[in-house]
Amino acid sequence: MANLFETANLAVREFTPDDGDFIYRLVNTDGWKRFIGDRNVNDAQGALNYIKIALLDSYAKNGYGGWCVSVTNTGEPIGMCGLFPRDFLEYPELGFAFMPHAQGKGYAYESAMGAINYIKSAYRLKGLYATTTPDNSRSQKLLERCGFTRRDNISIPGRTEESTLYHLNL
Repeated sequence: MANLFETANLAVREFTPDDGDFIYRLVNTDGWKRFIGDRNVNDAQGALNYIKIALLDSYAKNGYGGWCVSVTNTGEPIGMCGLFPRDFLEYPELGFAFMPHAQGKGYAYESAMGAINYIKSAYRLKGLYATTTPDNSRSQKLLERCGFTRRDNISIPGRTEESTLYHLNL
């Protein structure tokens, strides 16, 4: 599959059913479960279902979704970054998650900025949102570094605690 965009170190493309093993590992990391939530992906079939329902269906319906982030020189998938539609927000949400071994290396920032630039050229959006849990200071700092501004705390359907809302004008 062709890349949607590339950065200095990363290639970003849509997920395919062939990414089942990677998705299984990613959504079951401690960080994903703590900051995003348990998606009940407990086996290979669950990973394929997640890819179909959460990713492929979004590509078909919205023209965007979560994208696979890989290291350019090795092809190793290391995370997800992309646009996620939210019924409770005016604009899509920019979201990201990375494998533990890929954190702290600048990949989240590089992919987020690449995604923002790609989104500006590929979609007619006036803005983006992002949400974090109140205790996710690393993501909050990253969003602010990418130009997002903190708005306020909001209640997200299906979550018990409030989330911190960020906005970026495009």
